[in-house]
Amino acid sequence: MPFSPSLVGIHVLTTYLPSHSHPENNQYTFAYTVTISNDSDLPVQLLSRHWIITDANNDVQEVRGEGVVGEQPVIPPGGSFRYTSGATLTTPVGCMEGSYFMVVREPMDIDPSDLPTFEVPIRVFSLHTPTALN
Repeated sequence: MPFSPSLVGIHVLTTYLPSHSHPENNQYTFAYTVTISNDSDLPVQLLSRHWIITDANNDVQEVRGEGVVGEQPVIPPGGSFRYTSGATLTTPVGCMEGSYFMVVREPMDIDPSDLPTFEVPIRVFSLHTPTALN
């Protein structure tokens, strides 16, 4: 039976960081904590990420790179991996969405670059200051 990317869950929590923001200079900084859960019977490894970050002016930043926070974590069956990163916008409201590119790490002795990747979409989530959406 082929592996289903729907067995990898993504949960995101966001926080506005006023101490790292400078609204007078149109700089609004946010932290986002992502929990990636593996609900399959096989280990999976996150190899790379793609983010699309959009502010209220419809200005878009695209970010692509290996791993997350300097890691390419292997997530065991039934396990999870959590990390926190950040984004800075020029407006008090924006959103992010993207995807992770992963492989099934079975067997573990094969180089991950020789394994077929699958994409796990990350649904759009809001970045906003506490008073921006009132």
